[in-house]
Amino acid sequence: MTKYESSVKKIYAPIGNVYAKLSDLTHLASIQQRLTDPAFEQVIRQQAGDKVNDEQLARLREIVQGLQFDRDWVVANIAPLGEVGLRVVEREEPKLVKFTTENSPVQANLWIQLLPASDTQCAMKVTLGADLNFFLKQMLKGKLQDGIERFADMLAMLPY
Repeated sequence: MTKYESSVKKIYAPIGNVYAKLSDLTHLASIQQRLTDPAFEQVIRQQAGDKVNDEQLARLREIVQGLQFDRDWVVANIAPLGEVGLRVVEREEPKLVKFTTENSPVQANLWIQLLPASDTQCAMKVTLGADLNFFLKQMLKGKLQDGIERFADMLAMLPY
């Protein structure tokens, strides 16, 4: 399994608040609503620059609108794969939430690790472990590392 790690991110919220939000996937519904907001789309365009086009944003909007949530899982209908899910497999309050993919062409795990920095701040690191063959590993290495870093940045910006 190949691992990709984000840098450590500072979150300006108590570790308990951050853990509570990230360990219950029903909280992703607020992200779903935000990603369908035209004002937020402009923020994505500004931050991504020429790395995102109208077709990619439309596809993202389509996937996000079709997300289904539960406390322990989130499922997206992704053509041509069908329903691909992410399930919580381990919680260690207040410092770890571990996920695994379901019905995915690539077996992967995602860990969100939290450490207290003070009463009002915590640190977070995101790790992705993916079971990739040699060809995919070489082709996706930079994209997965960049993606995990951006994912961690997004999590660090959420209101807790």
